[in-house]
Amino acid sequence: SERTGIRERRISHVSTTDLGVVAAQHALAAAGLEPNAIDMIVFASASPDVLVPNTASRLQAAIGNGHAAAFDLNSGCTGFIYGLKIAADHVNCNPDSVALVVGAERLTWYLDWTQRDSAVLFGDGAGAAVVQHSDDNCGVLGSRLGCEAAAGEALMIPDFGTVMDRFGDDPTYFTLQFDGREIFRHAVRGMAEACARVLDETGLTAEDVDLVIPHQANVRIIDALADKLGVPREKVVVNIEHYGNTSSATIPIALTDALAQGRVKPGAIILMPAFGAGLTWGATVMRWGERTTPVGASDATLAPCESTGLQLIEKAVAFFRSHNQSAV
Repeated sequence: SERTGIRERRISHVSTTDLGVVAAQHALAAAGLEPNAIDMIVFASASPDVLVPNTASRLQAAIGNGHAAAFDLNSGCTGFIYGLKIAADHVNCNPDSVALVVGAERLTWYLDWTQRDSAVLFGDGAGAAVVQHSDDNCGVLGSRLGCEAAAGEALMIPDFGTVMDRFGDDPTYFTLQFDGREIFRHAVRGMAEACARVLDETGLTAEDVDLVIPHQANVRIIDALADKLGVPREKVVVNIEHYGNTSSATIPIALTDALAQGRVKPGAIILMPAFGAGLTWGATVMRWGERTTPVGASDATLAPCESTGLQLIEKAVAFFRSHNQSAV
């Protein structure tokens, strides 16, 4: 739509782990590495398959890695930026180590398809990146992370987890609490402030930035952020029209698209701002290395799907229609 910028999106027929595994396999091939080269896996997601064990450990087993430290990170849509900061710090402290950061989501599982404000926004997807030490002044130059918890109720799932009435009449029912107007206000301000601070801390200005790869929440937020930063639209990567808001997966997916389109040049300064539930916010600035093409390629794909998107969600639609009608 014109308000969101979304024309299409993906609804997954497989698990969050499955999505992350395929993304990880492509990232490893692009880096020219075998799975056992990885010694840390950071899995950013707000939609894990199960609560225990963590999804990172399931991914570790699926890619054939038997030793890497593996943990999950739930910072909503800011998750990939949080994970990238942790991975970069780890590699800087341990130059021989290699980290894998995955952002993967199956957000459509949460959606009440009768809530038009949120049901039209979210999609499923995954992206991944390999983080290694570099001696040529490229990689993550700085990150600024934060959280505005006082406004956290603007985006939350308040009745899922151990707060649920497990023995009540309907223990499987939970809702997505979403205040679009409040989110817009905090998102633009939070990301703009994070960008200003990380650029200042790294001695850079908005004019030095070659490419902005923001969280793909909706096109109005992206446009408002670009205006605040004073960055021309041709420097901003926008792909939300194809995928919707995939939360922690939006930035790695957008980075992958930008690389495939030849928009990432050797030595490019890339700014990656994000904002999500919490309300978390953050921005990372990095200098890309000399190589902009993958070392190798992977033929990893998801299992084929025999259903249409509407067929995949028809049970959920029927459930929420019935529940909401009975609640009136």
